Amino acid sequence: MAFPLQLHSSSLAIRRETRMCFFPNPIKASLSENTPQFRKLLPQLVTSVPAKSLNFFLSGTLALAFSFTGVGFAEGLVGVNKPELLPKQFTTVIDVAGFLSDGQERRIAQEIDALEKDTGYKLRLLAQNYPDTPGLAIKDFWKVDDNTIVFVADPTFGNILNFNVGASVDLDIPRSFWSRLAGKYGNIFYWKEKGEDASVEAAVMAISTCLREPVGANNCSEVK
Repeated sequence: MAFPLQLHSSSLAIRRETRMCFFPNPIKASLSENTPQFRKLLPQLVTSVPAKSLNFFLSGTLALAFSFTGVGFAEGLVGVNKPELLPKQFTTVIDVAGFLSDGQERRIAQEIDALEKDTGYKLRLLAQNYPDTPGLAIKDFWKVDDNTIVFVADPTFGNILNFNVGASVDLDIPRSFWSRLAGKYGNIFYWKEKGEDASVEAAVMAISTCLREPVGANNCSEVK
């Protein structure tokens, strides 16, 4: 039984059951639209998500993946709730996977703090290897709300970049930005060559650059 965590009262909630430890067909940014698997799944995915709805929710991994269509779908993994993996003190960066050095964690945390002060957007980073993750426990730890982007770095299914985007963020940031970001810095070739840490740092900086751009027709048109 999967236990999707609804972030917002208006969020779309999808419930499924499986006897396996994860759903058989998780959708990731690394799943090409040209594959038979994607073509088979596309009709049911399109009909299951309202065209104007991008109020996302968290699955057991707290990772919302993006297909190359730019539509978000929850990760199909059984719910995990391990508050014992949370740090004792509040932090915007939780690296249970050990991808980042202490210096990298500090730099990312400083960037996230500056971004929140300048824009009001709350970026939160969880680096994990499923099922070794705090899971659902991060919702209360971070007090996730409509202004929050939960960035989950997890290479379990190939593409390491996964995002859960709050409703207010969705109003300002084009949906295509997240899929393009995952395609550029999250693909398996990138992080296998440069390292998980390089992928995470590049994504954080690209998100920070995007969120600082004035909201308009062309904001976040490039992944920098």
